[in-house]
Amino acid sequence: MRQIAALPYRTDGDALDAPVSILLVTSRGTKRWVIPKGNLVKGLSPHASAAHEAEEEAGIIGSVCPTPLGSYPYRKVLRSGASRWMEVDVFPVLVTQELDQWEEQDQRERRWFPLAEAADAVDEPELRDLMRKFKAAEFTALARRGFLPVATDIKEGFKMFHWFQNLLPKQGNFFNLFEAHAVTLIAGSDALARLLQGGPSMQDHIREIIEREHEADAIIREVLQTVRRTFLTPFDRSAITSLIVSMDDAIDQMQQTAGAISLYEVTDFSQEMKDMAAIIVDASRLLAEALPLLRSIHANAARLHELTERLVTMEGQADQIHSTGLKASFKAHGQGNTLRFIVEREIYSHLEKVVDRFEDVANEIDGLVIDHA
Repeated sequence: MRQIAALPYRTDGDALDAPVSILLVTSRGTKRWVIPKGNLVKGLSPHASAAHEAEEEAGIIGSVCPTPLGSYPYRKVLRSGASRWMEVDVFPVLVTQELDQWEEQDQRERRWFPLAEAADAVDEPELRDLMRKFKAAEFTALARRGFLPVATDIKEGFKMFHWFQNLLPKQGNFFNLFEAHAVTLIAGSDALARLLQGGPSMQDHIREIIEREHEADAIIREVLQTVRRTFLTPFDRSAITSLIVSMDDAIDQMQQTAGAISLYEVTDFSQEMKDMAAIIVDASRLLAEALPLLRSIHANAARLHELTERLVTMEGQADQIHSTGLKASFKAHGQGNTLRFIVEREIYSHLEKVVDRFEDVANEIDGLVIDHA
């Protein structure tokens, strides 16, 4: 049998290495720490069902990525006393609102945990592994500081090559600039998801997206200038420019989405639009982990491939959501309110292009892994 679950999270700051916190709740019976989970809700998609469970059990509302992180098994004890294996699909939820009152507040306790502590608090080993993969870089950093065991496995055939490669001087501050640009993507995607939730703060979110896009423009100018004046770069010059341009295209499309919403004074958004924004949020999170790994690309090749593979998978799902939403909009407004359909089609188009640009970034990173790892 299959169930769904939400992994509610928040990032404590804008920096790429900002710690992640996870919201756990206690189970009603044993009072152990778990993530909100339950059965599929009739009439709702799996990720919408996960959002329903998160609000019901934990009293949180947020942006739910339609692409699951993965799944984990556990044995559920039935009322009859028997137990059955359950497979739980886990969906990440960027928490945007914590409710003061919710359905199960008298039955459960909720608490924010640092990511590593949350992983230790749950009982299921596979769920613990999913949490650790959610931001693997945070566990790597803990391991380097001696708080977690770390395994090192370097293939002998590459040792001499990597030793020689590390002797080469690397000039310029390209890695810092890549990561600074990623900060604008994280902040921009977060503001975009909040914007599509509507409400009285829409203009604030539009303004932030515009400001983040301006910050990104300044960063890409610095990258292009640094490429021209640097004698020896860590990657081929064309690869550097292709990567940063793809990243900049993503924030540009976020700004164009916000611009269209502001221009046409749209205040009500379909669930498909919100789902695409949730994919954008998770894509920026994955990219935020991937870019620092480029500093030691040969050691991080496997993890980079995992991250880019997930980005490509999410882009495919975004295409399906885009088609579904556009068709629903046409059926609802194509005949009676053509202007509204045209406006919604433009917003869908911009959202799709944002996700497409993240796939472009993933392809650029894959190219670097192939060339250098």
